[in-house]
Amino acid sequence: MLTRSVLLITAIVVSMVFFSQAQSKFQNDILKTSAGDLQMTFIGHGTLMFTYAGKVIHIDPVSMYADYSTLPKADLILITHEHGDHLDPKAIQAVSTAATAVIVNPGSAKTLPSATVMKNGETKTLAGVNLEAIPAYNFEKPFHQKGNGNGYVLTFGDKRVYVAGDTENVPEIKTLKNIDVAFLPMNQPFTMTPEQVADLAKAMHPKILYPYHFGNTNTAALLDLMKDEKGIEVRIRELK
Repeated sequence: MLTRSVLLITAIVVSMVFFSQAQSKFQNDILKTSAGDLQMTFIGHGTLMFTYAGKVIHIDPVSMYADYSTLPKADLILITHEHGDHLDPKAIQAVSTAATAVIVNPGSAKTLPSATVMKNGETKTLAGVNLEAIPAYNFEKPFHQKGNGNGYVLTFGDKRVYVAGDTENVPEIKTLKNIDVAFLPMNQPFTMTPEQVADLAKAMHPKILYPYHFGNTNTAALLDLMKDEKGIEVRIRELK
C-alpha cells in the first residue's frame, strides 16, 4: 500500500506535468532580469501570463483563449478594462485563490466589486512587482474613454515591461522611459494602426516590441516601418 507521503509526491508530480502540458501549447519567451528569469507566455489577443520569482501573473485572462482550469493559479491578476475580450469573471475565478490580488481599472469595478482599483497614474507593489497604471484611451475613436482604461508598467528586477491595454498612441505613453519590453495593441479602429504603433515605439524606444491584440492587421507592415529603427527588436508572436 502506498504511504501518504508517496501519494502526496505523486500528486505533486502529476500536477506539475499537467500544468507543463497545459502551457506547452502556448509560445513562451524568457527575459533575463537582475532577480531571475521572467517567462512571458503568449496566450492570445490581449491575454498574457508572466511567471517570475515563483509568482504567476495573469493579464486580461479570457476563457475563449485558454482553458484556465488547466493553468497555474494567480498571485496577481491585472485587468486593463471592462470589455469582454479583456474582462472575463469565469477565467478570473478559475485562476484565483483566497490570496490572489486582483487589480482593475475603474470601469471594471462594477463587475468585480471586491477587486482593488488602480486609477491612471497610481502605483502599487504586489507579488514582489512594482506596478504603474498608465492611461489607455482613444483620441480618434470613441471606443475607450480617457481616464478609465489602464495599461501597466511592471518592474521585474532591473527590467520594465509595459502592457498597454487598448489605447492609441496618446501623449502620456510617449513620455515613458527605460522600457525594456512593450506590448502595443494594433487593430484599428479599436486601437492602433501599424503606423501609430511605430510612432509610439519610436518615441518610447523599448528594447523589445511585441505587437499584440492585432486581429487581421498585417504585422509585416510594422516590421517594414521599424526596419531602420536601431535598438528596437520587433517580435511577432501568436497574439491575434
